[in-house]
Amino acid sequence: MRLAYYPGCTLKTNAKSFEISAIASAKVLGVELVELTRWNCCGTVHALAKDDVMHYIAPIRNLIRVEEMRDEGIVDENILVTLCEMCFNTLKRANTEVLKDGEKMRKVRENMEERDPAYRGEVEIKHFLEVVKDIGWNNISNLVIKKLKGLRIIPYYGCLLLRPRGLGIDDPDNPTILESLIKSLGGESVEIPFKSKCCGSYHTVHMEQVASELSHRILSQAAEAEADLIMLTCPLCSYNLGDRQEEIKKSFKGLRTIPVVYFTQLMALAFNLPAESTGFSENKPDPTVILKNKDLL
Repeated sequence: MRLAYYPGCTLKTNAKSFEISAIASAKVLGVELVELTRWNCCGTVHALAKDDVMHYIAPIRNLIRVEEMRDEGIVDENILVTLCEMCFNTLKRANTEVLKDGEKMRKVRENMEERDPAYRGEVEIKHFLEVVKDIGWNNISNLVIKKLKGLRIIPYYGCLLLRPRGLGIDDPDNPTILESLIKSLGGESVEIPFKSKCCGSYHTVHMEQVASELSHRILSQAAEAEADLIMLTCPLCSYNLGDRQEEIKKSFKGLRTIPVVYFTQLMALAFNLPAESTGFSENKPDPTVILKNKDLL
């Protein structure tokens, strides 16, 4: 099955391991992620003002590319797969708004480049986790070669994968999709109260201390739960909880180091794919010591 895939900006720069491990794992599942032709930045955040139509143009232009690829037979469905949860949230909310509001759709069309055809509204946005779930947890388990036995994993959702209610991929009050994935890979899911709380998101740019405090709460809960890893779905969450962890530890003494990994990296590990497909060398903090201690590397 060939599906259009939207990488977004970060997966081509600071989150290459996320993309590499996802594409490799998708192949094991029988899915070919075909990178969107002529894609552009999604805009990163959803428009908050009701009359702000300009923020819909960038996301909708990407959806037009999907329809073009489907028309040309490059992909098999009018489905756009994303990995970054911020991209997922922005694209899906923009799509939902223009489909339910004809006036917004008209304004978007008026402001598109002349060479862009009109958006027909046929595209469905899916997070890669939804594609995995559709394949079936039992089928995923049957593909596992190296069970993640003994690995205690925090399923961390963040905020934009689940919200707003009705547009997220799972119940925002009681999500289970990451827990189901961990179980299917043979790992042990470890619950924390803040698994769907915000890590500070992009506020880390201009309110660093606030982001540090929010991230510290999540990290300290993971440490108290004696987890080995935090598994997540967002490059920005990875930055706040992982890349900035040493800096956070300077402000909050006694915090235990806990590695942060993408869910696709653990999939690639469980499918026994080569090291270049897991990309653990790029993670901060380094998860390989723990994985070696568990006889998984």
